[in-house]
Amino acid sequence: MLDRCVIVFIEDILVYSKNKGDHACHLREVLETLRREKLYAKFSKCAFWLHEVQFLGHVINADGILVDPSKIQAVTNWSLPKSQTDVRSFLGLAGYYRRFIQDFAKIASSLTKLTRKNVKFVWGDDQEKAFQELKSKLTQAPILMLPDGPDDFVVYSDASYIGLGCVLMQRGKVIAYASRQLKTHEINYPIHDLELAAVVFALKIWRHYLYGVKCTIYTDHKSLKYFFTQNELNMRQRRWLELLSDYDCEILYHPGKANVVADA
Repeated sequence: MLDRCVIVFIEDILVYSKNKGDHACHLREVLETLRREKLYAKFSKCAFWLHEVQFLGHVINADGILVDPSKIQAVTNWSLPKSQTDVRSFLGLAGYYRRFIQDFAKIASSLTKLTRKNVKFVWGDDQEKAFQELKSKLTQAPILMLPDGPDDFVVYSDASYIGLGCVLMQRGKVIAYASRQLKTHEINYPIHDLELAAVVFALKIWRHYLYGVKCTIYTDHKSLKYFFTQNELNMRQRRWLELLSDYDCEILYHPGKANVVADA
């Protein structure tokens, strides 16, 4: 039943189904299992036949996944950080919802720098702008679509010398955003390799969606569409080619101005 119609987190059990008929069967199966194993659920703490549920800081319904309104309120009321510990705490909450925030890594870069070892805590205009922008983005977080079957997945990826960014979509609707800042050794990569690193990053982070299904990846670096047919590759590119060969993906060119949805 796990990952088929049931999710368990510590002592919480979430039973989900596509329709009422399936749900009745799934509930019966779960309750019979609990009785057989002599496990007990307090009736007053149970809720049945819900169309919307709050779970692990999210609200899930037929429209998709939303940020829990109580968490949005916590962000709205967050006081100005006065130390590295305060910044880490804020980024911990904001980072938990980074899948809802386009350009998260880029926006948070000036705050992330403050959390590094041997960096003096200085709160300036860049940090203030990042703090307020992340709060604003979280309070206006979009509804993310739940994947509907294994078809029509599209990834838009982009890279810069600030970070990597990508967005996973299905039939024109956003399923998730993802981004990260560059690692130290990646700062010296040529832009071609950074764009390729963004593609690899997307495939790794969304492997559970994209492995074994056909998907299309759009990049604003035109030469990447010929990557699979290139003869001269360095060792890093060869490793990435080996990873890409495990996926049924097609890399297509998309002009940068039209690819802003993934801008990192």
